[in-house]
Amino acid sequence: MKLYVTLTSPYSRLVRAVIIEKGLQDRVAVTPIQTRTPDSPLYAINPSGRVPTLSTDDGVIFEDSSLICTYLDHLDGAPIFDIPDDGRRWAALRLEAKVRSMLDGISVWGREFYRPVNERSPTVIDHEAARAHRLADSLDKDVAAGLFDGPLSIAQLLLACALPPYWHWPNAKLDVSEGHPPEFQWRSGRKSLSLWVDRFSERPSIQETTPAAH
Repeated sequence: MKLYVTLTSPYSRLVRAVIIEKGLQDRVAVTPIQTRTPDSPLYAINPSGRVPTLSTDDGVIFEDSSLICTYLDHLDGAPIFDIPDDGRRWAALRLEAKVRSMLDGISVWGREFYRPVNERSPTVIDHEAARAHRLADSLDKDVAAGLFDGPLSIAQLLLACALPPYWHWPNAKLDVSEGHPPEFQWRSGRKSLSLWVDRFSERPSIQETTPAAH
């Protein structure tokens, strides 16, 4: 199987971490590919051009990190990320949805910096930056309350992938006169969240998928 990714995509990173946690490195070839260009080779594989994209041995194409993670988790018939249908289910799904909400907003925020300066939307930038900080505050409280403790989960992996040690907008189109775009200072004032990410990031699946600093 082939997993098409960009190495800076947190969504791709989540799937790559699941591959490591499941021990599927010999079954899935991680293949970096160019995206967001008129002639991206990914279009011939997946018309949407989005990563991550998984091509199975049978040539079936899967898109969406959540779907791909579920598929890979069930390959061996022994899933480790299924959420029991008991009193913990909705709390676990709620946490996963909250982290995805933050990451989705961060992605929209960062995408503005890929545009030329005169095409960027200050309204979108301000809105998504505020959303990201509100959710980081909320997740800091969740971590302090122990909600991200316990057995390995997609919510935990997603949170670690969403908040690497640094945050930047790689390859953004910069106006030299304006300097670099702002980073997401997610650690500031969020001790519980910061300590949790540092501790969880000791896992090999997180260390091996951390994007290179720029």
